[in-house]
Amino acid sequence: MELAHNTFHKVLVRTAVVITTISARGIANAAPFSFNSPISFEPPLYGFSCNPAHDTWRNIRANGEFVVNVVGKELGERLHVLETDYPYEECELTHAGLTEARASTVKPPRIKEALAWLECTCEHAVELGDHIWITGRVVAAAVKDEYWKAPGVLDLEKANPLCHLSGDLFVTDLKEARYKRAP
Repeated sequence: MELAHNTFHKVLVRTAVVITTISARGIANAAPFSFNSPISFEPPLYGFSCNPAHDTWRNIRANGEFVVNVVGKELGERLHVLETDYPYEECELTHAGLTEARASTVKPPRIKEALAWLECTCEHAVELGDHIWITGRVVAAAVKDEYWKAPGVLDLEKANPLCHLSGDLFVTDLKEARYKRAP
């Protein structure tokens, strides 16, 4: 089956994250994103694609910081609440029953129920198509202790990170995969 060229993303499985930001008055905002990726090891850069009309972009422009919260299957049902278009400075975390936790290096909060988080400062933003690609420098990163299988190895079965396919279709129950490198 051939897809329309502008629906290409429907065949790409993408990690679902929730980006938290704060307004100039310090009020938290949270929104789910799946067009996102690590960019560079050194410097440690991460990027995501954001609608320019989104409160997330408004807040990043105001203070230059954000937190990337990696969510698992158990938070999947709450993503629809986080993507609701509430009035500016009405905290989505409260509506979703999620808990703000203090980040270690940036002002926006992390989500206490998240599996892992990246604290970022805005490094660069560029308009690409109908979105803004926001590049952040990762200034702190953490994973909850219970989600490590071994040092530096995420326990995928326990963490069960939520991945987005398209619309309301998500991928869960990921299993470990190993591939032998070609000689």
